[in-house]
Amino acid sequence: MPKIAFLGAGSTVFAKDLLTDILTFPELAESTIALHDIDPARLETTLQVGQWVAMALGVEPKIEAHLDRRAALDGADYAIGMFQVGGYEPCTVTDFEIPKRFGLRQTIGDTLGIGGIMRALRTIPVYLEMCRDMEELCPDVTLLNYVNPMAMVTWAILRATRIRTVGLCHSVQGTAAQLAEVIDVPLNEINYLCAGINHVAFYLRFERDGQDLYPLLHQVIKEGRVPDWNRVRFDMFKRLGYFVTESSEHFAEYVPWFIKRDRPDLIEKYNIPLDEYIRRCKVQIAGWEVAREVIMDPTVPVDQEALVRNLKAAGAIDMEIDHIRGLLSGDQSGQPSQEYGAYIIHAIETGQPRVIYGNLMNDGLIDNLPREACVEVPCLVDKNGIQPTRIGALPPQLAALIQTNINVQSLTVEAALTGKREHIYHAALLDPHTAAELDPDQIYQLVDAMIEAHGDWLPAFN
Repeated sequence: MPKIAFLGAGSTVFAKDLLTDILTFPELAESTIALHDIDPARLETTLQVGQWVAMALGVEPKIEAHLDRRAALDGADYAIGMFQVGGYEPCTVTDFEIPKRFGLRQTIGDTLGIGGIMRALRTIPVYLEMCRDMEELCPDVTLLNYVNPMAMVTWAILRATRIRTVGLCHSVQGTAAQLAEVIDVPLNEINYLCAGINHVAFYLRFERDGQDLYPLLHQVIKEGRVPDWNRVRFDMFKRLGYFVTESSEHFAEYVPWFIKRDRPDLIEKYNIPLDEYIRRCKVQIAGWEVAREVIMDPTVPVDQEALVRNLKAAGAIDMEIDHIRGLLSGDQSGQPSQEYGAYIIHAIETGQPRVIYGNLMNDGLIDNLPREACVEVPCLVDKNGIQPTRIGALPPQLAALIQTNINVQSLTVEAALTGKREHIYHAALLDPHTAAELDPDQIYQLVDAMIEAHGDWLPAFN
């Protein structure tokens, strides 16, 4: 049985989902699960959650909790990265509040833009330290990276370390499920091929029994049935001819066209939820405070009134309240998540082949994107490991759009690996959304303000 290290196990709900996925497989049911976090209280909570999941599934893994990262990694066959450097406070709040002073608004701020740049700069050094530990303690480990900004973090690891890694996200399979629902076609009847970079990948084929389903999506536009929360992506689908994988609120800040401080009409027209991630974090924290005991043991009854009161105070909308109540009602232990992690481990351990979408270096995979970029493509997984699929050339309009994001990623990784402050300015100057709102002097001032505000959360840049 393998040893699987969870790095950032204090992300209890996500850890619970992955643990459930892993332990549901009989071949993995007696694995050693080494949980690591720097927060003792959250680590203890996840340990208890893991023990409850094992009991509910009737399996007997060896579950350990480690404040010492090296102890968790020692001899690991797999490591799962799922941490956030700086957390909601102070760092995520800083990523949003300081840009606002310059008139720059964001929706999520964790993948690109000034928020994504800063998150990468504080995350990459910590991750590289972890990888140095892996090179010493478990050099043959397979690292499954769930940490954002996915492309930049994975790119840095692949460039600067010898660790075998793949970046994982649920946007490809998640969006496919959303599109299946809107065109009323069962997801299990749909075949698709997707490629690009994380959060800006496109469905090159979207079919059922060899029949193109894109006309049904065009029909959604023609009939005025575009969901309010998906206006940006359907607009881009109409213009580019291909549907993008990540949500409208994400995609709106990867391009220069939708969020403009002097065009509030665009915000309304495209229903863009500014500061959405900040609000979502508040909602999750509020829900956690009431639901911790339920998360640890789903047999505990939910205090519905307290939960709803806390969630509304944090600004939760009805859909979020219903979603969280549903998650906390009844035994969810047997429900698989959308995540690929457990399937990858199972496929490598047993040889049962799986197809997943992973983020890896573009080593001859997509012809018209830079070879050194981190791209997202379908991968076969079996005992031979993770084997990416060669795509060839993307449609030129897609490659051109993706390149604007790769420019920012490349310069941010360069800044992180060289310590050169000038490349942070360069990354921000070339960011599509930032450049659409601020002039060069403002961008330099913003970068300086962000670096100062982050303080010791960032390494020194020269």
